[in-house]
Amino acid sequence: MSGFQAEGGTLKWCDQPATELTIGQVRVAIKAAGLNRADLLQKAGMYPPPPGVTPVLGLECAGEVIEVSGSSRWQKGDRVCALLSGGGMAEEVIVDGRHLLPVPEGMSWAEAAAIPEVFSTAWLNVFELGAAQPGEKVLIHAGASGVGTAAVQLCKAFGNPCWVTLGSEEKLQACIKLGASGGALRQNGIASLQSEGPFQVALDPVGASYASDHLDLLGVDARWVLIGLMGGREAKLDLAKMLIKRITLVGSTLRTRDTDFKAGLISRMEEKLWPLFAAGTLKPMVAKTYDFAQAEDAFAELAADRIVGKVILVRE
Repeated sequence: MSGFQAEGGTLKWCDQPATELTIGQVRVAIKAAGLNRADLLQKAGMYPPPPGVTPVLGLECAGEVIEVSGSSRWQKGDRVCALLSGGGMAEEVIVDGRHLLPVPEGMSWAEAAAIPEVFSTAWLNVFELGAAQPGEKVLIHAGASGVGTAAVQLCKAFGNPCWVTLGSEEKLQACIKLGASGGALRQNGIASLQSEGPFQVALDPVGASYASDHLDLLGVDARWVLIGLMGGREAKLDLAKMLIKRITLVGSTLRTRDTDFKAGLISRMEEKLWPLFAAGTLKPMVAKTYDFAQAEDAFAELAADRIVGKVILVRE
């Protein structure tokens, strides 16, 4: 069960003893793994895995089932993609069978690996915790990221006009092509979006640097879902605005959720989203692929913040 672990800010391919399956688990031979900003943080020593979770990096993967324990919907040879708490950047991974989804027909391994983490994050935080209703306006920060591009597509599919914030005009045009109604470049500030609001849901991986603007951009009874702290952790807020507008601020992480929660989320995604992948309404956004041997280059590409969508590691 060899895989990439982080040591002193670099990646090291480490061997681990093979582990026996317990009832309900599935062993998957990994063909591709998605990179996420959480992996960058873990590599830098700033985001250790939860207790009991493998130190091998990788929160999503796609591959072939090679072993099953107990009664299961999965069989050897099935093509699957997986939502993980860790372990995706490896030769194989053991996963709760409830956290697997079938690879949509005609989809490559790289495309399948670009789905689980970002679409589950976007779906959970915009449509479940954010409770976006058809017609409500949604504000998506880091709109060109993996989660951002997934959220834009979901908003288009479910009838929610959305606006994005991001770092370049090129990225903005890419998001508009995906379905965003418009957006703002972060270097120019996001207050200009007030004329497009009020927004009823905000998907926020930024945190402090955008916090005060949210109180003007969001409408009455809006839901502000905080999923990251790229812009810092400490902010000064006018709580009177929050009170008057009855704004709900929700802190949300997915990696540390328990197995039953993730199983329910995966089940709802298969029901509501998989038909949209089959129809081509939703598409994984693979920006670049790298062989596992080029993992350091792949991490550098994600850190450079130039791409629209996902960086994926693939095995030959």
